[in-house]
Amino acid sequence: MIEFRNVSKSFWTGRQRKVILDRASFRVAPGESLGILAPNGSGKTTIINMMAGLEKPDEGTIARTSRVSFPLGFMGGVVNRHTGTENARYIARLYQLDPDDVEAFCRWMCDIGEYFDMPVGTYSQGMRARFSFSLMAALEFDIYLIDEGMPTTTDVRFNRRAGQILRERLETGTVVIVSHQAQTLERYCNRAGVLRDGQLYMFDSLDEARELYDYAD
Repeated sequence: MIEFRNVSKSFWTGRQRKVILDRASFRVAPGESLGILAPNGSGKTTIINMMAGLEKPDEGTIARTSRVSFPLGFMGGVVNRHTGTENARYIARLYQLDPDDVEAFCRWMCDIGEYFDMPVGTYSQGMRARFSFSLMAALEFDIYLIDEGMPTTTDVRFNRRAGQILRERLETGTVVIVSHQAQTLERYCNRAGVLRDGQLYMFDSLDEARELYDYAD
């Protein structure tokens, strides 16, 4: 479970203080996958990073009683000068998993051929998206955090495989997705919220959330 208790977060932009969250309280319980709809620039990534523990709130507390993933796309634990092989094995050891298993899974999932044995810093944006997703999928979490949906690649086979892997993980796990598009949430989320001007409005269904989101536009 992830629980926000009266959480507030804001940033100084140089001209004014931008409020991301204002005393928000909500929880993500196992089996209740959550989608959050929010316009671009409203703080979607900040909320996901706070859930993962990468950023701290200004006020309030965030409790975690489940294994929470790093956000999809987060490459903070990856060393650019190391190869995909070296990074996969290093991450496996951090999580006390078999390096051989994690490497084999990531190599299969990425499907980038000889590039897997080249430094990650030489990867294209699409290859980095594949590698990031493969690392997250190789590790077992209770709650998976996704910012703006699935990795964007031009490889149809990878996109299909990634979608299938995520659906398999959701059979025993929970997902939190933040996006500015309701279509991104439809396949995976059974409840949703809307973030606007620092206020988070929670609903029992995506349809209710979408009605408010579309109306506010």
